[in-house]
Amino acid sequence: MAVKRRYQSARRQDQARQTRRAILEAAGRLFVDPGYAATPLTAVAAEAGVAVQTVYAAFGSKRQLLSELVDVTIAGDDDPRGLPERAFVAEIRALADPRAMLDRYARHLTETHARQVDVMLALAGAASADSDAAAIWHKNLQDRRRGMVMLATDLAATGHLRPDHDVETAADVLWLAMDVRNYDWLVRQRGWSPERYQRWYAVTVAAAILDSAT
Repeated sequence: MAVKRRYQSARRQDQARQTRRAILEAAGRLFVDPGYAATPLTAVAAEAGVAVQTVYAAFGSKRQLLSELVDVTIAGDDDPRGLPERAFVAEIRALADPRAMLDRYARHLTETHARQVDVMLALAGAASADSDAAAIWHKNLQDRRRGMVMLATDLAATGHLRPDHDVETAADVLWLAMDVRNYDWLVRQRGWSPERYQRWYAVTVAAAILDSAT
């Protein structure tokens, strides 16, 4: 009986996870078009093929659904580990050469932007008129800034920052360059390949913040 109960529990957890994923995927489509403000949770439920009560039970509110959608879209999965705990961060920190560190981060950034650009642009647009969306957008800005301070600290530890930069100003450059709107403009609007965008990011940031000895 204990084995059967564990099996049933695992099955329920898997079903709940699949339901959450279906709701997030539906929200990802509808919050982009027709948009966050124009999409009630009843529409998300219908798109996901579940009752609206299921959406409330899984996420509690429309704001929380948007927040989790942003998190999952950025991370690429629903693993609860934060980005600093992900493998790509360890890979960057294992590198001794600052240009190699930027190359590895540029690859991660390009992959992330390809996945998140629609949702993040929709969030930025919604933030101009909706206080919940604005709060999530500003939290994302702060999270990105903290991430770039971490990367700038690792780059500074190599001893190869330009003398006119410290951790804070290097983080400013990293934070500006990684904005998803740069990816949208260069790749989607101007037709650059993702590979060219990746090279552009690594080369441009290196020229801006690293000394010429690297």
